[in-house]
Amino acid sequence: MNNLKKIGLTALAGSLVATSVAYAGELAVTGSAGMNLKNYSNSQTGKSVSMANSVFFKGAGETDAGLNVNVSFELDQGTANNTSSGFDNHFVSVGNDTLGTLTLHGHGGSNAAAALDTTAAGDLWDNTLMTTTGTVAVKFSPLSATSGDNLLSYSLPTLVDGLGVSASYVAANTTGSGSSAFGATYTGVEGLTVSYGHASSDNVLNVSGDQTIMKASYAYGSFTVGISENDYDHTTSSNDQEVSSISLAYTVSDQISVTYGEDTIERSSKGTDIEVSGVSASYTSGGMTATIASVTAENTDHTAGTDREVWKIGLSFAF
Repeated sequence: MNNLKKIGLTALAGSLVATSVAYAGELAVTGSAGMNLKNYSNSQTGKSVSMANSVFFKGAGETDAGLNVNVSFELDQGTANNTSSGFDNHFVSVGNDTLGTLTLHGHGGSNAAAALDTTAAGDLWDNTLMTTTGTVAVKFSPLSATSGDNLLSYSLPTLVDGLGVSASYVAANTTGSGSSAFGATYTGVEGLTVSYGHASSDNVLNVSGDQTIMKASYAYGSFTVGISENDYDHTTSSNDQEVSSISLAYTVSDQISVTYGEDTIERSSKGTDIEVSGVSASYTSGGMTATIASVTAENTDHTAGTDREVWKIGLSFAF
């Protein structure tokens, strides 16, 4: 009996060793910092100066069975972070090119569709849509299916050259909505990128929302044109929304590029669409990027006449 126990324990120990992460793992530290100046017109916000900063701790290793294991933690000061200690986005992943990769996002995860929902123009609305109601500033943003903490995502192995497919899941409970989503991006034709994503979110009260994303871009020579459509259908029809966008970018050189874009946000319960347009230029040298942008937003709260303008100068560094 003792011999059988010894054999069993030996087999279990061997199994644990076989699935352990190899000792020759690596821990890397990367980060970024930036300085930004914004000037808002036609609002009480006025000018603002801000600093951006993040530090990432990333660990990587490989098991004896050939599985790649990665973990990442972001240190980012701010009240909106996951904990008061300053930890922001963090995840752990395991997988390889044959089996695909499973990732658990403890904080900051995007569902497989939302990961694609940056507009063709680069979310111009995010730079400008600041309105004021009394003393309370209200920032508008497009609706999307549930993402966030404790999100599971799975990236499939390559099935077709140039095709990437992923899926994600967030459990619904009494504290929030859940979602299931998938997304696909095809880059098999030179210069062309096409993406499609769909997500369904719901909570325990049977309130649901469906998000569908379609976008494409094509690069020819120094020019790149893009188009995107983001539809959100909600159980409450007044929350239905459509965000459409176009962009045109010109690459002057390896360091300099100029982009023009437009975002249009339509809400089923509102009579007036939000129209956003802007132009930006960027210069990159090594790990430094300098940007300047001017953006105009019309009807920022879906009401005619509530227009806003903003120009921004930014300087960022990667290290």
